[in-house]
Amino acid sequence: MKTYLIGYDLNKSGQDYKDLIDAIKNLSPTWWHHLDSTWIIKSDSTASAICDALAVHIDGNDELLVVKLSGEGAWIGFNDKGSKWLKDNL
Repeated sequence: MKTYLIGYDLNKSGQDYKDLIDAIKNLSPTWWHHLDSTWIIKSDSTASAICDALAVHIDGNDELLVVKLSGEGAWIGFNDKGSKWLKDNL
């Protein structure tokens, strides 16, 4: 499985993130979410396919980023559970 980072900004005030969050969680049982608008998931899909699947849950003025991760990473400030997930899945 490949590892993808998903980031988004919903730019209209009062937007509901629930549909988008549910869609991200439904893409993969293996996901990480410790930053407000940033997720990491494991998937056999492509970045384009993931982006297309999520695009129906955002408005035209929103921003969505899906990128495949290389496996290298560095971080600070996350709890042990969050850090372990990153070490195990990047």
